[in-house]
Amino acid sequence: MRMTVAQLWLTYLIAWSILFVFHGAGHAQHREKIPRVGFMGFNDPSVSKEHVEAFRSGLRELGYQEKQTIDIEYRWAHGESERLAKLAAEIVGLKPDVIFAAAAPSIKAVKETTKTIPIVFEMLADPVSAGFVDSFAQPGGNLTGIAGLAPELSGKRLELLKEIVPKLHSVNLLANPANPNFLSIARESEKAAGALDLRLETIEVRDPAGLRPAFTRMIKNGFDAVSVAPDSMLLAQRKTIADLAIHHRLPAVYGTSGVAEIGGLMTYSPSQREMWRRAATYVDKILKGAKPTELPVEQPTKFELIINLRTAKQIGLAIPPNVLARADRVIK
Repeated sequence: MRMTVAQLWLTYLIAWSILFVFHGAGHAQHREKIPRVGFMGFNDPSVSKEHVEAFRSGLRELGYQEKQTIDIEYRWAHGESERLAKLAAEIVGLKPDVIFAAAAPSIKAVKETTKTIPIVFEMLADPVSAGFVDSFAQPGGNLTGIAGLAPELSGKRLELLKEIVPKLHSVNLLANPANPNFLSIARESEKAAGALDLRLETIEVRDPAGLRPAFTRMIKNGFDAVSVAPDSMLLAQRKTIADLAIHHRLPAVYGTSGVAEIGGLMTYSPSQREMWRRAATYVDKILKGAKPTELPVEQPTKFELIINLRTAKQIGLAIPPNVLARADRVIK
């Protein structure tokens, strides 16, 4: 039986329609197989811009192309702790293959929201004392990642202050008591201060509104310098803190990177760019089948001393040549 021209065209159109449907379905199935990463950031994206790029760079080095071979769902709390629970619920609701969380408040929020989705963290603190993992070697649970040595570095920052400030006698530790490592940082700082024959007083600041009164108290009590502890809230307010220190001509050392670049006198911390880049390797391992319990928490091996000479000049401080020689970067 011979087909008419109309029947031939109809058969042709039906065949193409079937092919299109199957192609679309196959494409959708392929799309669903692209791994999804939930991203939980505490601060504003602009605060963590270079760190996020380091994380993306780490993924690219491992062969991932965002929006092509990997999807990343970003959520930012913009420094507002009260938003974290809702954002964590949103991320978990997307059913990602793994969640990356930066900073203790974000990590805590996602940890409390899921016990099954693997979580990779980056934090300048001790995840054991914070209750995130059982130990560095055997994390347990569904969390692992990269952790700084915040308490242990507290003494080093006091040593640096003593080297650059003539006749240093007293130091304030500016810290957030809501930080999970507040007590350990305070203890380490007190121990180091005793060894350096320094008087140390911890000033607690829970929110941005407490910063100006804190500096007023430092000056009123006649303290010679300030050490700013690593903390997400204090990092978000780094420009305000640096400006207050300059205004009061108070030498300051900071426990997080990225502060000297905007006017802070001196920072000494693990390289957070390197930590975020390394976190990408944990994401990769989990996407390839590894369990968080199989991946020991990694500690940083690269530390950075950055000094801002412009700020030193503003507050009338001469940085000794031997300290400048040890700096990884000097801002002139």
